[in-house]
Amino acid sequence: MGWENSSSITEFFLMGFSEQTDQQEVLFGLFLSMYLITVAGNLLIILAIISDAQLHTPMYFFLANLSLADVCFVSTTVPRMLANIWIQSQVISYAGCLSQLYFFMLFVMLEAFLLAVMAYDRYVAICHPLHYIMVMSPGLCVLLVSASWIMNALHSLLHTLLMNNLSFCADREIPHFFCDINPLLNLSCTDPFINELVIFIVGGLAGLVCVLSLIISYSYIFSTIQKIPSAQGKRKAFSTCSSHLSVVSLFFGTSFCVYFSPPSARSAQTGTIASVMYTVVTPMLNPFIYSLRNRDIKSSLRKLIWVRKIHSP
Repeated sequence: MGWENSSSITEFFLMGFSEQTDQQEVLFGLFLSMYLITVAGNLLIILAIISDAQLHTPMYFFLANLSLADVCFVSTTVPRMLANIWIQSQVISYAGCLSQLYFFMLFVMLEAFLLAVMAYDRYVAICHPLHYIMVMSPGLCVLLVSASWIMNALHSLLHTLLMNNLSFCADREIPHFFCDINPLLNLSCTDPFINELVIFIVGGLAGLVCVLSLIISYSYIFSTIQKIPSAQGKRKAFSTCSSHLSVVSLFFGTSFCVYFSPPSARSAQTGTIASVMYTVVTPMLNPFIYSLRNRDIKSSLRKLIWVRKIHSP
């Protein structure tokens, strides 16, 4: 698709980080390291799940998709930022900016939907363990993941097409390190009422569905855990969802700080730092959270590394 704006704007300037050369070198090394760790960690999780037949369960099927979403999520913003730092340019084309906006919205909402689906999976496993295999059938798992991809692809396309209808002023500086929807709306010369209305209705509804799914699922989970008579039984039940709960808290906590903080407490610098937390740091930490707090993943990773050592020349 060729993006053509009604105004004469052909490019934007991403002003997210310092322009000082010495600081840019530090930022380049830092973000390159974080990106490589994120990609390697999540790909290891996917490889471990694929290679170990014991992990071919709904829970790990969803985890593999979450890891794939994390890789795509971080690859939407960080490589472009690293390239701009390397060539000492802050320019991004209009088409490149809208493309980045589309994929960013796709993967951030996909991550939220997958976390909600994983919460439902934990609800069925803990509250209805005898019916788990029947309820979480392979067909339902594929349907839930496919629906998450398709709905969020259409959702992102809607916002991107609406953004393409706006005209932009002479000010082309985006106070961010990637093309996010709010900074772009602030640069528009035309009234973004329709865009904001769609964000409020469609985006708000999608976010509300995810949050309510998480709250309802964990309400039932905690209620069920409290009814378990033994302390050991409670610990065992809670351990099956503790990693997921940690990831949910990290992802939604940091994203809420970006999009729901009061305007009086919001600045370009604090917004950029908060965005780094949920666009870069959270995908990097997810593999560590699941590998350190999940015995099955740790065991599979050990076997995977051990097999590699045996077959290495």
